Amino acid sequence: MVAARSSAKGRPLSDPNLRVSNTKSSSLARESSGRGLVGSAVDSQNELMSDVTPHEPTCSRGAGPYKLLAIDLDGTLLDHAGEASPEDITALKKLKTRGIRVTILTGRLFSGTRPSAKLIGLDGPVGCADGSHVVQVKGSKTLLHHAIRGPAAQRLRQSLVQNDLVAFLFAEDAIVHDERGADYLPYVRTWSTDLRFARKVTDHPVWASKVGMTAVVALGHEANIGRAVAEMQNDGTESMQVSMFPFQRDTLKGRGHWAMVARASGGTKGTALAWMASHYGIKVSETVCVGDWLNDLPMLSTAGRSFAMGQSPDEVKKSATDVLTRSITTGGGIAEAIALAFGHE
Repeated sequence: MVAARSSAKGRPLSDPNLRVSNTKSSSLARESSGRGLVGSAVDSQNELMSDVTPHEPTCSRGAGPYKLLAIDLDGTLLDHAGEASPEDITALKKLKTRGIRVTILTGRLFSGTRPSAKLIGLDGPVGCADGSHVVQVKGSKTLLHHAIRGPAAQRLRQSLVQNDLVAFLFAEDAIVHDERGADYLPYVRTWSTDLRFARKVTDHPVWASKVGMTAVVALGHEANIGRAVAEMQNDGTESMQVSMFPFQRDTLKGRGHWAMVARASGGTKGTALAWMASHYGIKVSETVCVGDWLNDLPMLSTAGRSFAMGQSPDEVKKSATDVLTRSITTGGGIAEAIALAFGHE
């Protein structure tokens, strides 16, 4: 079990109105403009999950030539308005014509990822929910899914009920909510546009399904969230990773609300990058990635060469092999990384 208290700084998962303090541990807690399931000032969205403790490189750093590029979305390709720089799109399309594989590794669910994949012209696999769900763009077929299921799911459900938390179930590409979560739909829809209403979230059949849930997001008062996290941590199971962090919305008027994100262990952007390399029959040392936030740490320390966006926190910059001069504000960060790693053609 990985349990962590996060304070996200400056980014809503993907919605600029969902603020969280300064993250210290989960990929979910973070994406401002759409990253990670929950974010640091995180733009509500995407960015589901993963222990963000610095990771040691899992492979020897490669010197090239490189054969695959993996990019993050929010804060890397997409700005705070959800728009991509034309310079980056042009560079990505030109790179594909040179036979280089391009993929996306994001905190968003697949429905929140698909528009960007279409914009770039991708039809192969992309990694969603911070590596917990790998989906083939063409045909929308699930290729890999790390899910919360079985006894772990039942323990989590019991904790949500006992602590009276507002919950959202991320069931592969859909988000299940009930009436208590209606006020938060503008924020969670950044992760997925497939929103499904249930009479009561904790009674939904997905809890007992074999498919399981990609993640569970819960909201409530700090004491209640803290108890739920402690219960899951004390359970001793290795099947889930959990993080908590504060957030504030104008409509909540500072009532001390916190959020918790739970997802299955075993899936990160780093493991997803390794999966992509194996899928395409190349070495992990032949991969390049670009990211900007804490949930990107696993892939930044795994790729043969990795680039941190100019606005990235110091922890992220230290994990990458290179730091870009361009930021999400200036645009063109991905184009800069492509020029440095793959050269011009």
